[in-house]
Amino acid sequence: MNSATVRGLLIRGMLAGLAAGVLALIVAYFLGEPSVDKAIGFEDAHAHEHETEVVSRSLQSTAGLATGVLVHGVAFGGIAALACCFALGRVGRFGPRATALLLSGCALLAVYVVPFLKYPANPPSVGDSDTIGRRTALYFLMMLLSVLLALAATLLGRRLAPRLGTWYATVVAVAAFALVIGLAYAFLPVVDEVPAGFPAALLWRFRLSALAVQAVLWGGFGLLFGELAERLLNPKPGATASAEAVPAAR
Repeated sequence: MNSATVRGLLIRGMLAGLAAGVLALIVAYFLGEPSVDKAIGFEDAHAHEHETEVVSRSLQSTAGLATGVLVHGVAFGGIAALACCFALGRVGRFGPRATALLLSGCALLAVYVVPFLKYPANPPSVGDSDTIGRRTALYFLMMLLSVLLALAATLLGRRLAPRLGTWYATVVAVAAFALVIGLAYAFLPVVDEVPAGFPAALLWRFRLSALAVQAVLWGGFGLLFGELAERLLNPKPGATASAEAVPAAR
């Protein structure tokens, strides 16, 4: 793959990340923000001292949210596009669409879902401010373990495929990944800092909305980038002929 093709895929990846970020922003605003507002209301009702807001809540939930989600979408889209460039042709006989979707799904699982199941996202008022450093370190440790184990499982599956066949090699690799992740879940510390009286339904809705935002972001990127990459790498014969006919006519 030459540099011009990689550059074209990188630009398309950033555009796909931006578009997926817009979709994720809509989900975050309509599903996540109501839960955040209720959690802040719970925190204000039970706080002994009221802190002065440096940035207004209305600005946080609109411009602040949009900036964070869209910038994240563009950045992650560029990184994921480069990962797709590397994966094309190396993960089986998949075309650009299937490769992008497969990579997005696996990345969503390894980067977000697996750490989320151990250390799920929490709304405001849930969590002790004195332990935020420890909780952050544990979350990123779980994420790092998940990504490394996913890569190791992929290598294991590829090594076993010539002897066991693709199907059984995949089953063994997935089982090994699940086993080691289960051990990590068992041995890593548990974090439970939900304050007394915090509504369980509100906590559940917030965590579901956080998961939905990530699913829309990663899934939307996989679909959009896969389509853009397919059109770049495998253009339709009619489009190619038309492009060649224009210079000839001139």
